[in-house]
Amino acid sequence: MNVDLARYADLLDLLASLPERVPSLQVVVVNGSAVTGGWDEHSDLDVEAWCSGDAATTYDAVLALVRQELGVDHVWELPEATWPTGRQCFVHLQPDAADLSRPTLLLDLVIQTTPDRLTMDTRRHGTPMVLHDPAGLLVLEDDDEAELAGQREQAVAQTAARRQTAAWLVERAIARGDLAEATALHLRFALEPLVRLLRIQHCPARHDFGLRYLRTDLPAGMAERVEALLPGPDLVVRTRAAFAWQDEVLAQLT
Repeated sequence: MNVDLARYADLLDLLASLPERVPSLQVVVVNGSAVTGGWDEHSDLDVEAWCSGDAATTYDAVLALVRQELGVDHVWELPEATWPTGRQCFVHLQPDAADLSRPTLLLDLVIQTTPDRLTMDTRRHGTPMVLHDPAGLLVLEDDDEAELAGQREQAVAQTAARRQTAAWLVERAIARGDLAEATALHLRFALEPLVRLLRIQHCPARHDFGLRYLRTDLPAGMAERVEALLPGPDLVVRTRAAFAWQDEVLAQLT
């Protein structure tokens, strides 16, 4: 896949030099939409790295260099508990990221401690752009299929078992005029489980990717059909249609 990363040239140059300056770095890759599809002028650059020793120490060193070398506007650091073995942050290289009148410049950086065996499933995450891996630690192989199949089976079973309770919750909130609650319940119990079922049916390796990447992961026209069920003024019609579609897919899967 060929994508134009020219606007991130300074950042890519810095990333290439990082292992010399932060020797604990063992593997550095670009992943995300740059390798899975959907890359455009408003995509951030997803970078994942693995290191020896304490990931927080390496993360602090890398972030300090990014701040020193690049025009950083601000950084959102996720809570330390987000990753059991690492840290993540979003580095904004310009102010007001929501201003889409210009190309986006934003780094999504994750740094973790290198596990005993480092693998990546290309069905789920695409083929990464490897910037640094001199020891060949990163192995491209599918995740455990039995584990994925178990997760899918549980999702189907739970959706089927919850079906009537879920519809009652949404319909009750609508009948009571509790629009905010009804909207949240519609998304949680009608739309999101429907998309999970569609993913299990059409892109099982990415069954848990939620509402993202629908145009690339589902058959042509299906994303638009899902979007027609997003909350609107006729929510009762949309929620009944979503549950009816759930019934249709459940019948096919079970």
